[in-house]
Amino acid sequence: MATKKMILDLDTGVDDALAIAYSLAAPDVDLIGIVSSYGNCLVEQAGENSLKLLELLGATDVPVFLGASHSSTTDHFDVMQVSKDIHGNNGIGEVDLPKAKRPIETQSAVDFLIESAHKYSKDLIFVPTGPMTNLDAALTKDPEIADLIGNVTFMGGALTVEGNVTPDAEANINQDAEAADRVMRSNLNITMVGLDVTLRTLLTKAETTVWRNLGTDAGKNYADITDFYIDAYYKLDIDKNGCALHDPLAVGVALDPSFVQTIDLNMQVLHDKDNYGRTVGDNARLNDPTTNVKIAVNVDKQRYLDTFMNYLTGLFVKH
Repeated sequence: MATKKMILDLDTGVDDALAIAYSLAAPDVDLIGIVSSYGNCLVEQAGENSLKLLELLGATDVPVFLGASHSSTTDHFDVMQVSKDIHGNNGIGEVDLPKAKRPIETQSAVDFLIESAHKYSKDLIFVPTGPMTNLDAALTKDPEIADLIGNVTFMGGALTVEGNVTPDAEANINQDAEAADRVMRSNLNITMVGLDVTLRTLLTKAETTVWRNLGTDAGKNYADITDFYIDAYYKLDIDKNGCALHDPLAVGVALDPSFVQTIDLNMQVLHDKDNYGRTVGDNARLNDPTTNVKIAVNVDKQRYLDTFMNYLTGLFVKH
């Protein structure tokens, strides 16, 4: 049993699937649960995808909880067509995995997060790789958790590069900018792993071929899931050199901050209609003596990729 405990908050698409594998393979943390969100797919699909992937990887002891089905300012969510194009209609590259034997938990995602914060305190690492709606709701219900959770490392935002859904906004933040702004202004200890670094960290079919050649169910299925993503990046002209390791990089940085160089800043998320979802420093707090957000601006991509492949290949050999 590791001292550090991790909860992932996933809208389980392809890179979220890779994040699950990384967290399970990492030797220095226990994945104690996954809370589901909306984004790459609907929240119910995200939960089912997480359960299927956990079963594929032999981690049937990890519970999955349903979180919010839409943002804090809307009453409905529809998956964007571009998300379906990138992740497949089912979120996991159109790969058909068997329905998991374990059901979704009846406890809510918010209550599980609050309970875990009180139980593990500074040993708890929370990694949201979708919208911030669940974390924002937990902070609203129990503000004390902002001073309990050891670290929140999220995949989202863009400080030094353009967004990927608008020139200003990255997709996860854009799903619920109001919630993200409240989280950024909280007392949480936060690290932002945004497009600034994730777009530099690419996986190619050379790596997925390694997994396929293992001859295991996990290796083959993960190769198929990720190849769909790589092909989508190529066809949509996102990047013809490979696919970005968005969500698993956040897990990597949560466990080993030395993968990235960061700058310290008090951040805000703009949510007026002209700049909706822009992640930027807060002028009003520029001279505050303390900051609560570290923003990753450079990444040791080869060392990270070597660690990623070592962890995932080792995990896939066994399943």
